[in-house]
Amino acid sequence: MIAIGQYNDLEILRETSVGLFLGDEEGEDVLLPNKYIPEHYDIGDQITVFVYLDYDERKVATTLTPGILLNEFALLEVVDVADVGTFLDWGMEKHLMVPYSEQRVKLEEGRWYVVYLALDEETDRLYASNKLEKWLINDELMVEEGEEVEILVYRETEIGYSVTVNNRHRGLVYKNEIFKDLRIGDKMTAYVKKIREGNKVDISLHPIGYQNFNSKNSEDIFHALEQNNGFLPITDKSDPEVIYHRFHISKKAFKKAIGDLYRQRKITLEDGGIRMAE
Repeated sequence: MIAIGQYNDLEILRETSVGLFLGDEEGEDVLLPNKYIPEHYDIGDQITVFVYLDYDERKVATTLTPGILLNEFALLEVVDVADVGTFLDWGMEKHLMVPYSEQRVKLEEGRWYVVYLALDEETDRLYASNKLEKWLINDELMVEEGEEVEILVYRETEIGYSVTVNNRHRGLVYKNEIFKDLRIGDKMTAYVKKIREGNKVDISLHPIGYQNFNSKNSEDIFHALEQNNGFLPITDKSDPEVIYHRFHISKKAFKKAIGDLYRQRKITLEDGGIRMAE
């Protein structure tokens, strides 16, 4: 069966005046309109397309790239507010609707929100939901401590950032463990730090046990090295204002932090700066 809201690998069956008809192994077919036909093709070729419902509520294929897939989360922009619901730009010709019943807060035109893409199985219509927690299930976890996961940041709280975990679970990254700017909608690889009572999932942005640091300052400096090809042109003789501008710490705190890193053999000291140890 040709799946709605997902990519499908289909066979080119025949040409018509309105486009190519594509089919699956079960005998179902769908139209790929002329505007999306590749420049070179042959009957019998396989082609990957995204399928959704057109304005006439019929399945249609496209080679456009959707901003979100079925059963996944993404950050999308509101482009219209109407009586029946709010509409999002998701890269398709037909905008994606968020029914008012699926809005945690009233969505405003021109703003961006994290949403979940769901399918109404009775009508085969795709719709978006801003009530994210109803789609995040932690009753039975499919992740383990130390496991690499994919996260999406969807809300800031007093203690950290709520994130989706593998498009399935809810997790939390604590603010005091974040050493770079995070924004709502950011997607990245992260790690399950701890699973607490009640299946609450704590997330780390760095591999568990990858590095041990004596202080947050040491960790900040080390991660800055990672982001700058392993070298920073700053030493314990640098101007205090240069140090503060780069790390927002005093020269005394900087000297202590790099001393800790040096004793742990994580860096080497050079005349012109500090370098990650081999």
